Amino acid sequence: MSAEEPLIRVVRGVPTAEELAALVGAIVVRSRPATAPAPATTSAWARSGRPASSGGWRAAGLPR
Repeated sequence: MSAEEPLIRVVRGVPTAEELAALVGAIVVRSRPATAPAPATTSAWARSGRPASSGGWRAAGLPR
C-alpha cells in the first residue's frame, strides 16, 4: 500500500464527517485485542456494612 492510498474508501453514498468518525471509531475498537473484564471488587463502604462473622447479623441485634 502506498502513502497516497486511503485506508478506507467510500464506495457509495456521501457520508458526513460524523458518520466517517463513527465508522473509524468502530473499526479501531474492533481491531483492539479483547481483554478480560476487571474482576468485580467490593468497596470498603460496602464491606463495612457486612458482619464480620457468619452469625454476625443475628448477633448484631442481641444485647451484649
